[in-house]
Formats: sequence, structure tokens, C-alpha cells
Amino acid sequence: MTDPIRTAPDAAGERRGRAGSRIVRWFARFPQWLRTVVAVASIVLGAVLVWRPVASLGVLALLFGAAIVLTGALELAGVGDDGRRPRWRTLVGLLWIVAGVFVVFWLGLTVRVLVLMVGIGLVVNGILSVLSGFRRRGQTLDARVATVLLGAAGVVFGILALLWPDVTLLIVAVVFGARLIVSGAVGLRQAVRTPRGAAAAAAAEAGPADADPARPPVWRRWTRTIAAVVALVLALAGGVVSASLRGGAVSVDDFYAIPRTVPDEPGRLIRAEPFTRAVPDGARAWRILYTTTDHAGEPSVASGIVVVPATGEGDWPVIDWAHGTTGFAQHCAPSLLPEPFESGALFVADEIVQRGWALVATDYIGLGTTGPHPYLIGVPSAHAVLDARRAASELSGARLGDRTVVWGHSQGGGAALWTGALADDYAPDLPLSGVVALAPASDPLALIDTLTEVTGGSIFASFAVAAYTSIYDDVTFREYVRPGVEPIVRTLSRRCLSEPGVVVSILTSLGLSTDPEIFASDPTSGPLGTRLEQNAAPATVSAPLLIGQGGDDTLVRPDAQRAFVEGLCASGQRLEYAVYEGRGHIPLVERGSPAIADVFAWTAARFAGEPVDDGCRSLPQR
Repeated sequence: MTDPIRTAPDAAGERRGRAGSRIVRWFARFPQWLRTVVAVASIVLGAVLVWRPVASLGVLALLFGAAIVLTGALELAGVGDDGRRPRWRTLVGLLWIVAGVFVVFWLGLTVRVLVLMVGIGLVVNGILSVLSGFRRRGQTLDARVATVLLGAAGVVFGILALLWPDVTLLIVAVVFGARLIVSGAVGLRQAVRTPRGAAAAAAAEAGPADADPARPPVWRRWTRTIAAVVALVLALAGGVVSASLRGGAVSVDDFYAIPRTVPDEPGRLIRAEPFTRAVPDGARAWRILYTTTDHAGEPSVASGIVVVPATGEGDWPVIDWAHGTTGFAQHCAPSLLPEPFESGALFVADEIVQRGWALVATDYIGLGTTGPHPYLIGVPSAHAVLDARRAASELSGARLGDRTVVWGHSQGGGAALWTGALADDYAPDLPLSGVVALAPASDPLALIDTLTEVTGGSIFASFAVAAYTSIYDDVTFREYVRPGVEPIVRTLSRRCLSEPGVVVSILTSLGLSTDPEIFASDPTSGPLGTRLEQNAAPATVSAPLLIGQGGDDTLVRPDAQRAFVEGLCASGQRLEYAVYEGRGHIPLVERGSPAIADVFAWTAARFAGEPVDDGCRSLPQR
């Protein structure tokens, strides 16, 4: 007897089942040529995403939208080797297509929203695929294994997209592109099967569960499984790389903790301890914590390294070193890094010691100690350089002499110029015998104006934006950085140049550096432009000054440096200027560079008290 309570629901269920079957049958009739086109397009688009993931943020949004649509099409067109397709694949395919259309027509999506969409989609799709492989009956063993492995690979790809150390569109593009290539390859394999096989697949979708579709040869069936294994291996390899990148950053230890009470005046030693990492042979060293003054004139604390010859009577002439860019984050202090000297572009620390000279190397404020770090901000950087030299004099074991020459490169070159400009007023007790600025970031405004044209320039731009928005209240991320790429810029600023994770940042910047829409407005205008201009080094260096510039430098450009030097000369600054043809930004200061030989000779003359000519003088190009 029919149960009247169950009749209506059963009838409704049957109607829904018939409607679902009609949808499944409609998609199962995808012509073979269309399946092939979708699969090939997926492989090609996936390769584009992997090979050039960030050509432009606007273009990438279009590529992503198309890739998501193709992912849905692959789900709708695909069937298993048993000739059946789970109904959930039809629903998921439709959702992918809707999401792709949404991305294409809403190109203003933020990075984080797009990352979440793709990552969550991959995870959900993968979980459903795994469950389908375990639950479906009637599948061949190879089909079930392939379904489970592809699903697992999708889950791993999705997790990587969400949790990669640099959560950027680049990583999501590479992950999603790799997944699209594999899915397209599987779809192509299905599409090129015999028409009989395709017809059998359609009949199986529409017919009873016990249909007996024609099975392809064994070797054809297991090719899908092999592709699934490859996909899973790629996903797991990505996880291993991700773990290694996460483990590359150093940690800040208790030495850098600021005591509750510190001396009131700047340039006083707070603590010191022996330091041995990468110290040259025949030398002894300490790392120090000392007082200084920040950008607002308030007391602050910085750290650094002091190196002296291990033998001798002391009274060592001192090189007061201002290091090049290592990063903006607290853990990017040279005294924390595996290569404390070379990380900041000092490649000749051993030669300094061999000449019987001492080395005092500040970390600056905010590197090692709490920040913010005044990246490309002149006054506090100069304070840190001068106060490191003063504090080092309190190390009884160092036995430093009275003669000091300041050296600096890149960021540190700009700091060296500011050190020479402020020394007489800020540290009259510390007379300088000379200042050497190599490829100095002398004019931050001109530097920022060209960074978007430089390969990898977005990394340095991120450091500058992070510093200026942290230190100046009138400069904000909202005004100068597009909301869609703000997570990228913030993530880049948390990387040190020497840690493994910066590989991701560099790859990201390779694409972003060509995208003029990183900045929401011109960084050389408004409050940021004003602050950058304020941090151009002044023409008040009282000590003899040597500026060296690489003729092939693409980061600190020779034409911008020449304009800066001409401005100094017009203001009456006394200096010598040398251009080294064929030398780039880092090669200028590498061992064997003619610039280094000139710097050593020039510094030795300053320590010897030899006079310098007044006015500006250009040294012969070398």
C-alpha cells in the first residue's frame, strides 16, 4: 500500500532528479571539439599564469577571471573513466563560472578578496573530489585513485594560496596556473578519447547506474592517475618550498631589549657583549646597545657592532660605517643577520682591520631595537651613526683613537651625507676627518620617482612607504597606495633582503615594478613628496667629502646623482666626485672595484691629515 505521507515528497524528489539528470545530460553532450578547445585553452592560460604571473594587476584580473571560467568549463565538460560525473561537479562548475564572470566584471577586487576566492574554491573543490573518490561505487580503481589524488592536490594548492608567506597575487597565480595546466591536461586526455567512449560517457550519465560503458585500454586509464600524481607532487613540493621560506627569518634576542632606565644623553653605551659571527681573522668584536635621538628629537636606542684589530697598542683610526639597505623590519639589523657586514654591502671589513683601523657599524634605529626604522630619513639616521661612534669610545677594550672617517653606501650613503651635515651641531665632541658616500641615496624624491621603473624597485619602495607612513602622520597608505595592492606592499616591507623569503618578494616586484597603478597617487606629490624632499642631504658637510657613483647604476641613477652634486657645488660645498663606468649599484663596492681602492687611499690621506682642495673637483672616470 502506498504511504500517503511519503507520496508528495517522493514525487518532488523524482522531479528534481529528472531536472538534474537533464542538466547532466546537456553538459555531457559537450561536443568533442569543444572539450578539446576548453582543455587546450586551460593549458595555455595556465602556462601564461605560471610564466608571467604579474604582468599588470589589471591584466592579471582578466587572466584570473578567464582562468576561473575555464576551470568551471572543465568541471562541466569532464567525466570519469567510468562514464559518469557526480552531480556536485555540475554545481561546482557553474559556481566557478559565476565567480570568473564576477572577477572579470569587477576588476577592482582587492588582492585579499581574490586570494580568498581562489584559495577557498580550490580547497572546497578538492575536498568534494576526495569524498567522491572514496564514496562512489562502480568506478574503476584507477579512476578512484586519480579522483582522490587530484582532489588532494587541489586542497594543497588552495592552502598554499591562502597561507604562502607572501600572500600575493603572484603566488596565487602560480598555484592556480599549475592547477589549471594539470586539469587541462586531464581534460584534453578525456576529449581525445574515441567518440564511442564519449557517447558511452553521455549514456552512462543519462542511463541507469548499472550501465556498462566501453572502457578504454588500461594504459589510457592510468595516464589520468599519473597526471594526478604529478599534480600532488607539485603541490607537496610547493609546501616544502613554503616551509623553507617561512624558516628563513632570524629572531630578535634579548640583547636588543631596552632597559627600563637608560642614560639621558645620546651616545652613551648601555650594554655590550662579545661578537664573533663573520668577524675577520685577526680581529675582536662586540655588539653594542646605545642611546641616540629619534626623528622627533626624543631619546631612543639603537644597536651596532664594533670591530678592532686583535693585537697592537690601540688608538685605532675609526671607519664609522653606515650600511646599505637590509630591510625595514626589526629583524633586519645587520648585527642579527648571518652576514652582518656583507648584508649591508661592506665587503672589505677584513681589509679595514688589516690596515690597523677599527670599524663601528650602526644598525640604525628600528633594526634590532624597536622602531620604526627611519628608512631614507636623514636626521635620525645621522644621529644613529654619530652616536654609535661616541658610544663605542666607552668600550675600554676597543681603545679607539680620535680620527674618524664616515663611510656609507646607498641608504647608508645618504646617511653618511647627513652625518657630515649634522656633525658640527649634534656631536661637536666628535670631529670628522672625512665623509665617503658611495652611490648615496642623496635625493629620496628623485629615487622614489624612478623606483617603479627598476627591476625589484617595488621592494625598496615598500620600505620607504612603510617608513614614511610610520614616522610622518601626514603620510598615509590610503593616499599613496592602491587598496588592492596594499597587502602586497605591507608584506614586501616585512622582508629582509638577505632572507630566503625575499625570493618571493623579488619575483613579485618583477611584475609589480612595471605596473604604474601600485601607487594611488604620485608619490613625489603631496605630503609624501614634501617629506621626501625634506630628506635630501643638505650642503653643509664641513669635513672633506668624497662621492662615488657607478656609471651603470640602475637604482641610484648617475643623472640624478650628477644633478645632486651640481646642486651641492652651486651651494659652495667642498667635495670630490668620481664616476666609475661599467659599475652597477653593488659592483661599485665589491672587492676589486676601483672605487674601493680609491676610497682606501682617500681615507688613508684623511687619517694622515693631508689637506684637500677647496671647491668641487671631478676625479677622472675609471
